[in-house]
Amino acid sequence: MAENSIYQLQQSMAPVTKITGNPAYNTNYNQGKNSTTSFNQLLTQEIAGVKFSQHAQQRLQSRSIKLGQAELVKLNDAVEKAAQKGANESLVFMSNSNLALVVSVKNKTVITVMDGANSKENVFTNIDSAVIV
Repeated sequence: MAENSIYQLQQSMAPVTKITGNPAYNTNYNQGKNSTTSFNQLLTQEIAGVKFSQHAQQRLQSRSIKLGQAELVKLNDAVEKAAQKGANESLVFMSNSNLALVVSVKNKTVITVMDGANSKENVFTNIDSAVIV
């Protein structure tokens, strides 16, 4: 026997309002817990690209290694390619500048940097991929 009941919506609906201004600071939009903070952090990370750990920054300074804008673009592209292949920890070798960088692909963070003189005859461990640019 088919049921012939009519069901009505039990929960009242709030009127829909237009969100204006910056959604991160709009109280109507920010009803979730830490949702805008996470979104802002993710957005900033996506825009900024690869970042350098404290250790990597110390290695750059102690070895007087300077990365130009073109090298940073190549590094970001290499990390994106490694991420598309499912890599977690990758060695990025920049052949033009003779630099080896170990990168956490998931965190988009350079862990350490070596120039050609320091990378010779070294064994790179705890990596699952290599990108040569």
